[in-house]
Amino acid sequence: QVQLVESGGGLVQAGGSLRLSCVASGKTFSVNDMGWSRQVPGSERELIADITRSGRTTYADSVKGRFTISRDNAKNTVFLQMNSLKPEDTAVYYCNADDPYKTFWGQGTQVTVSS
Repeated sequence: QVQLVESGGGLVQAGGSLRLSCVASGKTFSVNDMGWSRQVPGSERELIADITRSGRTTYADSVKGRFTISRDNAKNTVFLQMNSLKPEDTAVYYCNADDPYKTFWGQGTQVTVSS
């Protein structure tokens, strides 16, 4: 099993920045990809950024150029730097970690962007 704990969410004005962190514990040696998703009430969870163990990244079009995902393998931590935030970025943000058999999820952290 892998446990994930996110932090760094909060309230920010439009145009501002936030940095989310997610620390993994447990059987982290088995984790390959890590990523961030977000979800608003009534909508499906959206994968917005992914990073492989070697550092290759992919982004959803909705955040490309504004968000940056990074990873510290030695500390089993993944980050999401969010710049130029918009009210439509308001959501609960979830960290995920994938091993060969399963995707593990954190509990989520709320990000609210005011206009």
